[in-house]
Amino acid sequence: MEDGHARVSNMTRSVSQLEQYEKCPKQYELRRVERVIPRPAAWSHQGTAFHSAIEMYEGGGRRLAADQVADRFHEDYTRLINKSLTEEPDLDRWMTAGTDGQSDIEARYVLGMEQARAYVRWAEEHKPSIWKDPVTGTPGIERHLTADIGGVTVQGYVDQLLARPAGSVRVRDLKTGSTKSKFQLQTYGVLVRKTLGVEVDDADWYMAKTGKPSRPVDLTGVTEEEVGARFVSMDQGVKAGKFSATPGFHCRFCDVSHACPSRRT
Repeated sequence: MEDGHARVSNMTRSVSQLEQYEKCPKQYELRRVERVIPRPAAWSHQGTAFHSAIEMYEGGGRRLAADQVADRFHEDYTRLINKSLTEEPDLDRWMTAGTDGQSDIEARYVLGMEQARAYVRWAEEHKPSIWKDPVTGTPGIERHLTADIGGVTVQGYVDQLLARPAGSVRVRDLKTGSTKSKFQLQTYGVLVRKTLGVEVDDADWYMAKTGKPSRPVDLTGVTEEEVGARFVSMDQGVKAGKFSATPGFHCRFCDVSHACPSRRT
């Protein structure tokens, strides 16, 4: 039988892993070492389906109409929701944002459909320039990048790379929620520089809630050393088996709290 701690000790690191570990090492252990099945959340499926729809639209050269992109959201969201309902049919156990499970599923469907259409309208108006690799011609859409940062192997999926003046690129992350991680953008900036060999001056988030990008975040002063320091600390903690709980308000939004002996409700 596979040893969970050995598996995660050798795992390639990511921003989501790091931020989960920093917030609560116990949650990290439950999710990634013990592999506790998390409670489903419609907001997660909304985000996944939105990303898939926009990736299809951008990857196809923006030739699809808004309703076609919304149809892709419909297909993926419905499939993901149905799969989760099969695994957890009790909607009282689903994570929601202050409403019941069924209402949350329905509301996020309506919201996601409109967000998909709104992205197309925004892209048609503003025509952001997707960067293309000058060697391979591969567009900067959902790029999976992996590099050594501070002695730790780190990976990330960069939603979009936008062409900027003088050959630099802007990192863009697509968000359907309101939580933003500046460290994620900083990490992606380092990954892009190391793996693609292009300069990254700034980054932003396309916020589906507002239908437009955020203000750009300056990345010119972000170094590999400062980004790497956090990954090294997290990596050492995981390998040392340091999985203490840090109970608090965030327990209410933890999808594995049902398996945690230290949870707060």
